[in-house]
Amino acid sequence: MDDNLHLILGGTGHYGKWIVRSLIKRNQKVRLLTRDKNKAQEIFSKNKEMIEFVEGDITSPTIISNAFNGVSTIIIAISAFNRRSIRNMKAIERDAVLRVFDEAKDRDINRIIYISVFDKPARDVNLPSGRIKYEIEETLEHSEFNYTILGAPPSMEIFFEMIRKGKMIVPGGGPPALPTIAPIDLGEITAEAVLRTKGLEKRYKLAGPEVLSFKEAAERISVYLGKEIPFQKIPLFPIRIFAFIMRFLNPLFPYPSQLLQFILLLNKFPPNAAKTAFNAFKVLQDTFHYEPTTLEMLTKMRYQS
Repeated sequence: MDDNLHLILGGTGHYGKWIVRSLIKRNQKVRLLTRDKNKAQEIFSKNKEMIEFVEGDITSPTIISNAFNGVSTIIIAISAFNRRSIRNMKAIERDAVLRVFDEAKDRDINRIIYISVFDKPARDVNLPSGRIKYEIEETLEHSEFNYTILGAPPSMEIFFEMIRKGKMIVPGGGPPALPTIAPIDLGEITAEAVLRTKGLEKRYKLAGPEVLSFKEAAERISVYLGKEIPFQKIPLFPIRIFAFIMRFLNPLFPYPSQLLQFILLLNKFPPNAAKTAFNAFKVLQDTFHYEPTTLEMLTKMRYQS
């Protein structure tokens, strides 16, 4: 086993690619399991020689077994919340991950990093992805693995994703206080968690330095860009109706159904989110070594890259 070789699952995803970059920056050896090797090499074209690419599907037991050779750490950052893979969410996010745990145990690989959601989901949460993450976290908590769960809030990029034709258009207006984290910060924290194999608590909530509403984010982005980004709230009532109807059509249209449920849950973010996120950020600052990214810093990276 190479103490410097880390297997990442989901390494081309929104958060995963930043985890890969942060590990490479620390001169770590990375093995990346990917369905499309050419696409993965294009994403990491500047440092692809530092990555070992293994092409295959995570749902294949043979591929998983082959990817484990010589690995010391496994980082799981997979997500099937997109149009192409959402029909296979259970196979990807649950069944495959549980096989990963079995294989890791058989190979005596003890260190596992799991990227989850901000709060541990309730057992009866409406979103299938939430129920899956609850089960995975429960499995880790009752295992003998040396694990760290990193609970990620929505990406700070969500503020930019809501901007359409110069306006920030938000269904329901969003919560009054939304914890977010910049993807680059999640990458830095994860990379440090990989290297620090002892002394970390089992679960960390991740949060950026500020908790903002969408309206506040629009105002801050406007100031930085020197042009107004108007904020527009769309009523939730029609979305509630569509979401109710789509629950019955979920087998036929799983992506729009789950997307509508996500929008509703986003607007129900706990009212104590600001205090929770502040405490979480303080713990991160006391535990990990990284420069936190503000909305202004992310705006600069996004618009000047």
